[in-house]
Amino acid sequence: MSLRNAYFLIFLILLVDQVSKIYIKTNFILGEEVEVFRWFRIYFIENEGMAWGTVIPGEYGKLFLTLFRICAVCAIGYWLWDSARRDSSKYLIVAIALIFAGALGNIIDSVFYGVVFSDSYGQLATLFADDPYGKLFHGKVVDMLYFPFIEDAILPDWLPFYGGKSFTFFNAIFNIADMAISTGIGILIVFNKKAFHKPEEVDFN
Repeated sequence: MSLRNAYFLIFLILLVDQVSKIYIKTNFILGEEVEVFRWFRIYFIENEGMAWGTVIPGEYGKLFLTLFRICAVCAIGYWLWDSARRDSSKYLIVAIALIFAGALGNIIDSVFYGVVFSDSYGQLATLFADDPYGKLFHGKVVDMLYFPFIEDAILPDWLPFYGGKSFTFFNAIFNIADMAISTGIGILIVFNKKAFHKPEEVDFN
């Protein structure tokens, strides 16, 4: 796979990711939920930290997290360029491109959303607002995809610690960028041998 095709894939993912986030941000109030199917909902939340809502405490925790993401995406970008230069497996290049696009999509939220959007609490946010909710490098990541395949099920009483309690599967809320990252990692795991396959050297002796 050529680097040009990888860039095109990245562009498409970023486009879909950002269009969906801007639409949700400007048409949904924070916490608003719309049921598409019983097992699929649009549920608008904002993630201030890493995956699963993890946050780094302290005044500069959010800034550190955003800068770490930027450094990580630069390293992934170099990995993509180097892999394409070495004519590596298409599986590897596609996987890296997906991970790069997803990471970059969430970085855009973290870096810019705080200074271009107004708050979503109890109101629809405004793009390029006069009173943005945050500052540069302190934006919140927009999540909206929710797939509660099993919801409010009761665990058997005989289970230790959790018996009799309700649970939901799958209760994560994510976005297109997160999907791209997960898919890229999945390709590296499932197609590991093909992704990291090295052409056999031909012995002419």
